[in-house]
Amino acid sequence: MNTDELFFPSDFPTLSTNHRSSSVNETLGLGGVTFFIIQGLTNLDEKKIILFSILLLIYIMVLGGNSIIIYVALTDPKLNSPLYFFLCNLSFVDMVYTTTTIPNMLSGLLTDILTISVLGCFLQMYFFIQLSVTGRAILTVMAYDRYVAICNPLQYNSIMTRPVRLLLVAGAWGFGAICTLPVTVIAFERPYCGPNVVKHAWCDPSSVRRLVCSDTSLDNIVSLLFAMVSLVTTGVFILSSYILIGFSISRMVVAQRLKALRTCSAHLTVVSISYAAASFVYISYRVGNFSSEVRIIVSVLYSALTPFLNPMIYSLRNKELRESIRRTLTDDSVLSLRSQQCKIKIIF
Repeated sequence: MNTDELFFPSDFPTLSTNHRSSSVNETLGLGGVTFFIIQGLTNLDEKKIILFSILLLIYIMVLGGNSIIIYVALTDPKLNSPLYFFLCNLSFVDMVYTTTTIPNMLSGLLTDILTISVLGCFLQMYFFIQLSVTGRAILTVMAYDRYVAICNPLQYNSIMTRPVRLLLVAGAWGFGAICTLPVTVIAFERPYCGPNVVKHAWCDPSSVRRLVCSDTSLDNIVSLLFAMVSLVTTGVFILSSYILIGFSISRMVVAQRLKALRTCSAHLTVVSISYAAASFVYISYRVGNFSSEVRIIVSVLYSALTPFLNPMIYSLRNKELRESIRRTLTDDSVLSLRSQQCKIKIIF
């Protein structure tokens, strides 16, 4: 969930759009630009099919893996703890998050020119940023859940009641909206009266901002401010939770330490991958001689990386979830087999 790239200005080289001049000119009316052209990856040629296949496979696995987690978390009585409630919400965010961009990118890889309406562009921009921030906020809520479970185990059930869980999730969504709405509203109200080619694979704020016909100093300041709020706030809370967890674990016996570490391992792995990958994307956009195509590919793959890895990590490192998925798949297979046998008996 690439919040860094979304808020900070990127440094793409200027693209010549002479071959699209007619399309650009047609978008100029009384109100200026009426639609945007998504540049995407224009120089891949035959490699587009390879990237298309990879993205399609990743997207299918994201939807499939997260759907399974949501299904077992809602249907298995053994997974009724707050941890799986938050994990279910995280999986839902990951599914919608990837859906805001990947289908559009897949379409762009199959067509020469991909267009999007002005309203559609800013809706995509809003939901992409909002869901990325919300995902980090839910990871922060899950860090707090792990802190309560390890540091106050006797009071865990009395603290993490259903109203509290709902309030925490609502707070995560509200935090995402607060950090996203000002940036999107300011960008939407700017005049777009010239070029309309977005040099990215989707309506990235920093790329759309380059098309504004007026001064964007305020946009840059607001974007930087809310980027720091969203990243620093969640990062500090997660780090503080694990520092307190570390102090608590240090006072435990060996068996309790191992159990506590197993409890935190999946979440800590997801958080580490998320922030490490975000840092890599941020650095790749600002350091070195990376081409615009390479930067877009890095950004595209990262946008799907965490939603793709989350179900795998939690399934591999969480025994209860792994067993629940196995029971669900086994029961479904048995029911399907019995159904087929009944149909055969009826026929004969």
